[in-house]
Amino acid sequence: MLPDTIRTGLSTSFRALRHRNFRLYWSGQLISLVGTWMQSVAQGWLMHRLTDSPFMLGLLGFAQFLPVMGLSLWAGVIADHMDRRRLLLFTQGSALLQAALLALVVSTGVVKPWMVLGLAFVFGVINAFDLPGRQSFMVEMVGKEDLSNAIALNSAAFNSARILGPAIAGVLLATVGEAGCFWLNAVSYIAVLYSLTRMTLPRRESAPMDWRRAIETMREGVRYAWSVRPIRNLLLLLGATAGLGFQYMILLPVYARTILHTGPGGYGLMVSAFGLGSLLSAASMMRRLDRWGLRRNLFAGLACAGVGMGVFAWSRIFPLTLAMAFVAGFGLILYVATTNTLLQLTTEDRYRGRIMSLYTLMFVGTSQIGSLVAGGLAQRFGAPVATSFSALVLLGGAVWMSYRLRAIAAQEAARAGEPTTTPVPPVTEKLG
Repeated sequence: MLPDTIRTGLSTSFRALRHRNFRLYWSGQLISLVGTWMQSVAQGWLMHRLTDSPFMLGLLGFAQFLPVMGLSLWAGVIADHMDRRRLLLFTQGSALLQAALLALVVSTGVVKPWMVLGLAFVFGVINAFDLPGRQSFMVEMVGKEDLSNAIALNSAAFNSARILGPAIAGVLLATVGEAGCFWLNAVSYIAVLYSLTRMTLPRRESAPMDWRRAIETMREGVRYAWSVRPIRNLLLLLGATAGLGFQYMILLPVYARTILHTGPGGYGLMVSAFGLGSLLSAASMMRRLDRWGLRRNLFAGLACAGVGMGVFAWSRIFPLTLAMAFVAGFGLILYVATTNTLLQLTTEDRYRGRIMSLYTLMFVGTSQIGSLVAGGLAQRFGAPVATSFSALVLLGGAVWMSYRLRAIAAQEAARAGEPTTTPVPPVTEKLG
């Protein structure tokens, strides 16, 4: 028998899993995400093998993220007007077909770089609709009370997959090649499709979609985001840091093949090290935090990620490289998961799909710019310089967040008539 304190702690840390629908969703997602990470690792390796060009890795990221920038706002409007489970069934089924087609062209030996780019673009189109749908679907499964825990558990699943997927991919790349990773990813989507069909949800009536008003509906969401200062600040900071600071992934094949000479096994270990740090970070987010705890996470995450990535860029000792990947992964997810939580806690329900589409735009859509910048810098000056640039962007975000924390503390102390050294905001207050 577990002691009461441990049992209570586990019950609190995993409270979102008390909801049957979320248990189904979470377990299906975990399996599917392992496959997605396998495909991501194999896709980068395939492109570098075909072209031996850092810039082409940047172009691959650009192709995958470009649709998110163009379509995510439309996706938010759709997510606010239709049944989100039906939306996810469509997007996940489409992703299965995309993975199977990529596997087919590699298995038959006809694959060309333009095919990889084209299918990455297709995956980006699917993701543009899938991400806002998934994020806004969370509250339907667990309610607002357990929402922050559900986000943390979802992040834990994502990063558990980021450990397992690349490790499996590293073995498969060295034995059977990229096609095996793509085929297994296609099969993994069956798990999440099955879990979605097994859910019991109250029927959500789809609001009639008046496409003539769709643009105005989209503008309403943007105006709402801009008018609420906490949401505006969170989104703008995410756009800057994610767009230019999160571009480590696209250059990892360069480190594995030409800088550290570790091969596909080392490539998988590097991605897994980022994932292990991210998983620990997601686990730390499972505990309850007040708004000041969440605000401090924004600063700590950006600072940790910036330092880790800066040292990673110039390390030539493989154990140190893995350690710094762990540190950077911890910081990145601490920052991103906290941003997601604060946005969802602050947003009115009727705008949730549109705000999460803006979150997707800032988190994923801006990466197309960063991918080209990182690929171009790596082609001209080398991967370490490109990664160092990303680290500086993250550290700049940490400096700005430090300034905002001091300003918010001073404002709250002035309102309360207390010294600025002891800010204790009410739980219901929004991030300023």
